[in-house]
Amino acid sequence: MLGCECFCWHDKHSDYDEFTPLPQPQPFSLPSPIPDWPPGQGFATGKINLGELEVVKITKFESVWSCDSLHGKAKGPTFYKPVGIPDGFFCLGYYCQPNDQPLRGYVLVAREREGSTPEVYRDYDSDSDFPALKKPVNYSLIWSSDLDRNGCGFFWLPNAPMGYKAMGILVTNTPEEPDDDEVRCVREDLTETCEIKDTIHVASADPFQVWNTRPCKRGMCCKGVSVGTFFCSTYFVSENEELEIACLKNLDPTLHAMPDLNQIHALINHYGATVFFHPDEDCLPSSVQWFFKNGALLYEDGELKGKSIDYRGSNLPSGGTNDGAFWIDLPGDNNGRDNVKKGNLESAELYVHVKPAVGGTFTDIVMWIFCPFNGPANLKIGLMNIQMNKLGQHVSDWEHFTLRISNFTGELWQVYFSQHSGGEWVDAFDLEYIEGNKPIVYSSRHGHASFPHPGTYLQGSVKLGIGIRNDAARSKYFVDSSTRYKIIAAEYLGDGVVTEPCWLNYMREWGPTIVYDSRSELDRIINMLPFFVRFSVENIFDLFPTELYGEEGPTGPKEKDNWEGDERC
Repeated sequence: MLGCECFCWHDKHSDYDEFTPLPQPQPFSLPSPIPDWPPGQGFATGKINLGELEVVKITKFESVWSCDSLHGKAKGPTFYKPVGIPDGFFCLGYYCQPNDQPLRGYVLVAREREGSTPEVYRDYDSDSDFPALKKPVNYSLIWSSDLDRNGCGFFWLPNAPMGYKAMGILVTNTPEEPDDDEVRCVREDLTETCEIKDTIHVASADPFQVWNTRPCKRGMCCKGVSVGTFFCSTYFVSENEELEIACLKNLDPTLHAMPDLNQIHALINHYGATVFFHPDEDCLPSSVQWFFKNGALLYEDGELKGKSIDYRGSNLPSGGTNDGAFWIDLPGDNNGRDNVKKGNLESAELYVHVKPAVGGTFTDIVMWIFCPFNGPANLKIGLMNIQMNKLGQHVSDWEHFTLRISNFTGELWQVYFSQHSGGEWVDAFDLEYIEGNKPIVYSSRHGHASFPHPGTYLQGSVKLGIGIRNDAARSKYFVDSSTRYKIIAAEYLGDGVVTEPCWLNYMREWGPTIVYDSRSELDRIINMLPFFVRFSVENIFDLFPTELYGEEGPTGPKEKDNWEGDERC
């Protein structure tokens, strides 16, 4: 498996050139209406309790100031004030996004709860005598624009009282300081640190930059809640630097806004992706049970013969760490090996792990797909495409994609596409859909990396056109995860609600480790190339991870970083 950056050269056309200002972004809606979810506790009720605070997601905005004409470039941001805030709730900051995408974002507004009441699903009460929310003392002007065509923009940081934190930045189109009643600051013990994420805007005339933010600590056990606001600065900010604004903290241990089991099934039935495999794919997926039933063997270090594996995986060693003491391999006979390598699409199913995300304000539905074999890589060198014999292949392949669902509404918000050692989050407006709100996932030939659109994605040097090809296309080979799935874990539901399969707790490798001699295939290819490109090619090959030069079976889902942590991107 490779960890290089991916680039795709499938076409994307725009109706605007870089010197034509884009119109104001229009709101995005999913292709089909969201259904009424089965009744439950707090999922999709529009409000989420965080302990002392209750929050509501605001998605309606009015434009305050836009810099889409800055420096003659169409791609600029617009800054928005949330509107339609319910009575009793208070703004925490403003929203910002680029102008070249649909208007689809949110900010949270908050109100203080009155302690534990029957309708409040929490058992947290603070010992503090201070209110959860307070007005800012005043504001500091961070930056102001010098444009006259669209008016000027003024950016204000709320100065929080002692023991409180600001949650976001305000923007005005006049130089008057905002009213202190415009936003609220949050008591420090109800907040967590946040960090910059994606760059939204960089001004070329001065050192002014705008980013969206995310909690510093992320994962299914982390409490940080993104407010949806932005951060801006006139100085350099590193990715891990603590900001002058914070995010919220979910102190409700019950996570009442998470879906129950019936709601999970409804979400999967409605949003379950269709996974398309390449027309030339000859290493298709199968179920884990089919893999075991068709001759997969368990080997123990020091033993020459492998043992048959029970179809449930009940005789696999459970727990521990990946210490190299055990591994799984294909059947011993050639016919059996060749048969299992091909997979069995009819038996294939998606294995689902459901977990809290972003402090329980989102649900991550992680869908794992198993392939008995990962095929050899396809190397691209300029106009040449060279199919490797062994390079990149290994026994067993675990890949996944993740549906991120808003717990306020049950709306699909993003999909994560796992691509070897990394991946990417793709917003719902940039997905392809089939049958209503079901996104499409394209699995690359042999490597089974996931992509949101068909095309050829290159891992390596895009500039030189040298790297490993990931070819993704629609075909007759597909799995509909909305019907062919099995929930294997949802820890937040409590013991006994979801029974984990035996094989899930096998923490060793699902394939043997085989090291090839002296990069023989790569050396042979280099010797075939013209002399003037050999040096560049050799340098790029040296950047590839060592697993490219041998077979190394992957570990199972529970050994992956994203099982408890956030996705890599």
